[in-house]
Amino acid sequence: MTYALPKLEYSYDALEPFIDARTMEIHYTKHHQAYVDKLNAALESYPKLQGLVVEDLLKKFNSLPKEIQTTVKNHGGGHANHSLWWLNLKKNIKFEGEISKEIKKKFGSYDKFKEEFIKTALSVFGSGWGWLILNKDKNLEIIKTPNQDSPLMEGNVPLLGVDMWEHSFYLKHGPNKTTYMEDFFKVINWENVNKIYKNSIK
Repeated sequence: MTYALPKLEYSYDALEPFIDARTMEIHYTKHHQAYVDKLNAALESYPKLQGLVVEDLLKKFNSLPKEIQTTVKNHGGGHANHSLWWLNLKKNIKFEGEISKEIKKKFGSYDKFKEEFIKTALSVFGSGWGWLILNKDKNLEIIKTPNQDSPLMEGNVPLLGVDMWEHSFYLKHGPNKTTYMEDFFKVINWENVNKIYKNSIK
């Protein structure tokens, strides 16, 4: 089995004006495709690993052959992170469901959660991601990871991630990451975040 881009369930301009169509197109067809291609190339000599879905591959990261760990971290992580990214973007989705209750319980309110999430994401130096995860103790936690490192590698479940690489925002926002984060919060698909959360606490 070789890895492939997941089908994008909406048009490139579906998130306008918050995320522009050109950024979406380049991000999906160029950046994500490159992660897929390089991951496939790295695993050509490892047919047993090719049979794993990318999330399971990353969960086994520490037991992978040393010679492919860096590539799997960079490109397998890039593939998994972006596959979740596309699913978690949608306009006009209300903050509700079980995940909303748990966020309010953990962080005090939606506004406090948003403030902490944005603060963490903006503290990423260079390339990386800000995350809301379900940790190994089944508790919500906000973290950041460098480059394309995936929370899956540490046994955590990524629920919501924001891509802080410049390719995600620079065409529209330039260096203004704060306005990018405000726009990101207007296109979070809370229905999908809630679905992942509910499946992860079973």
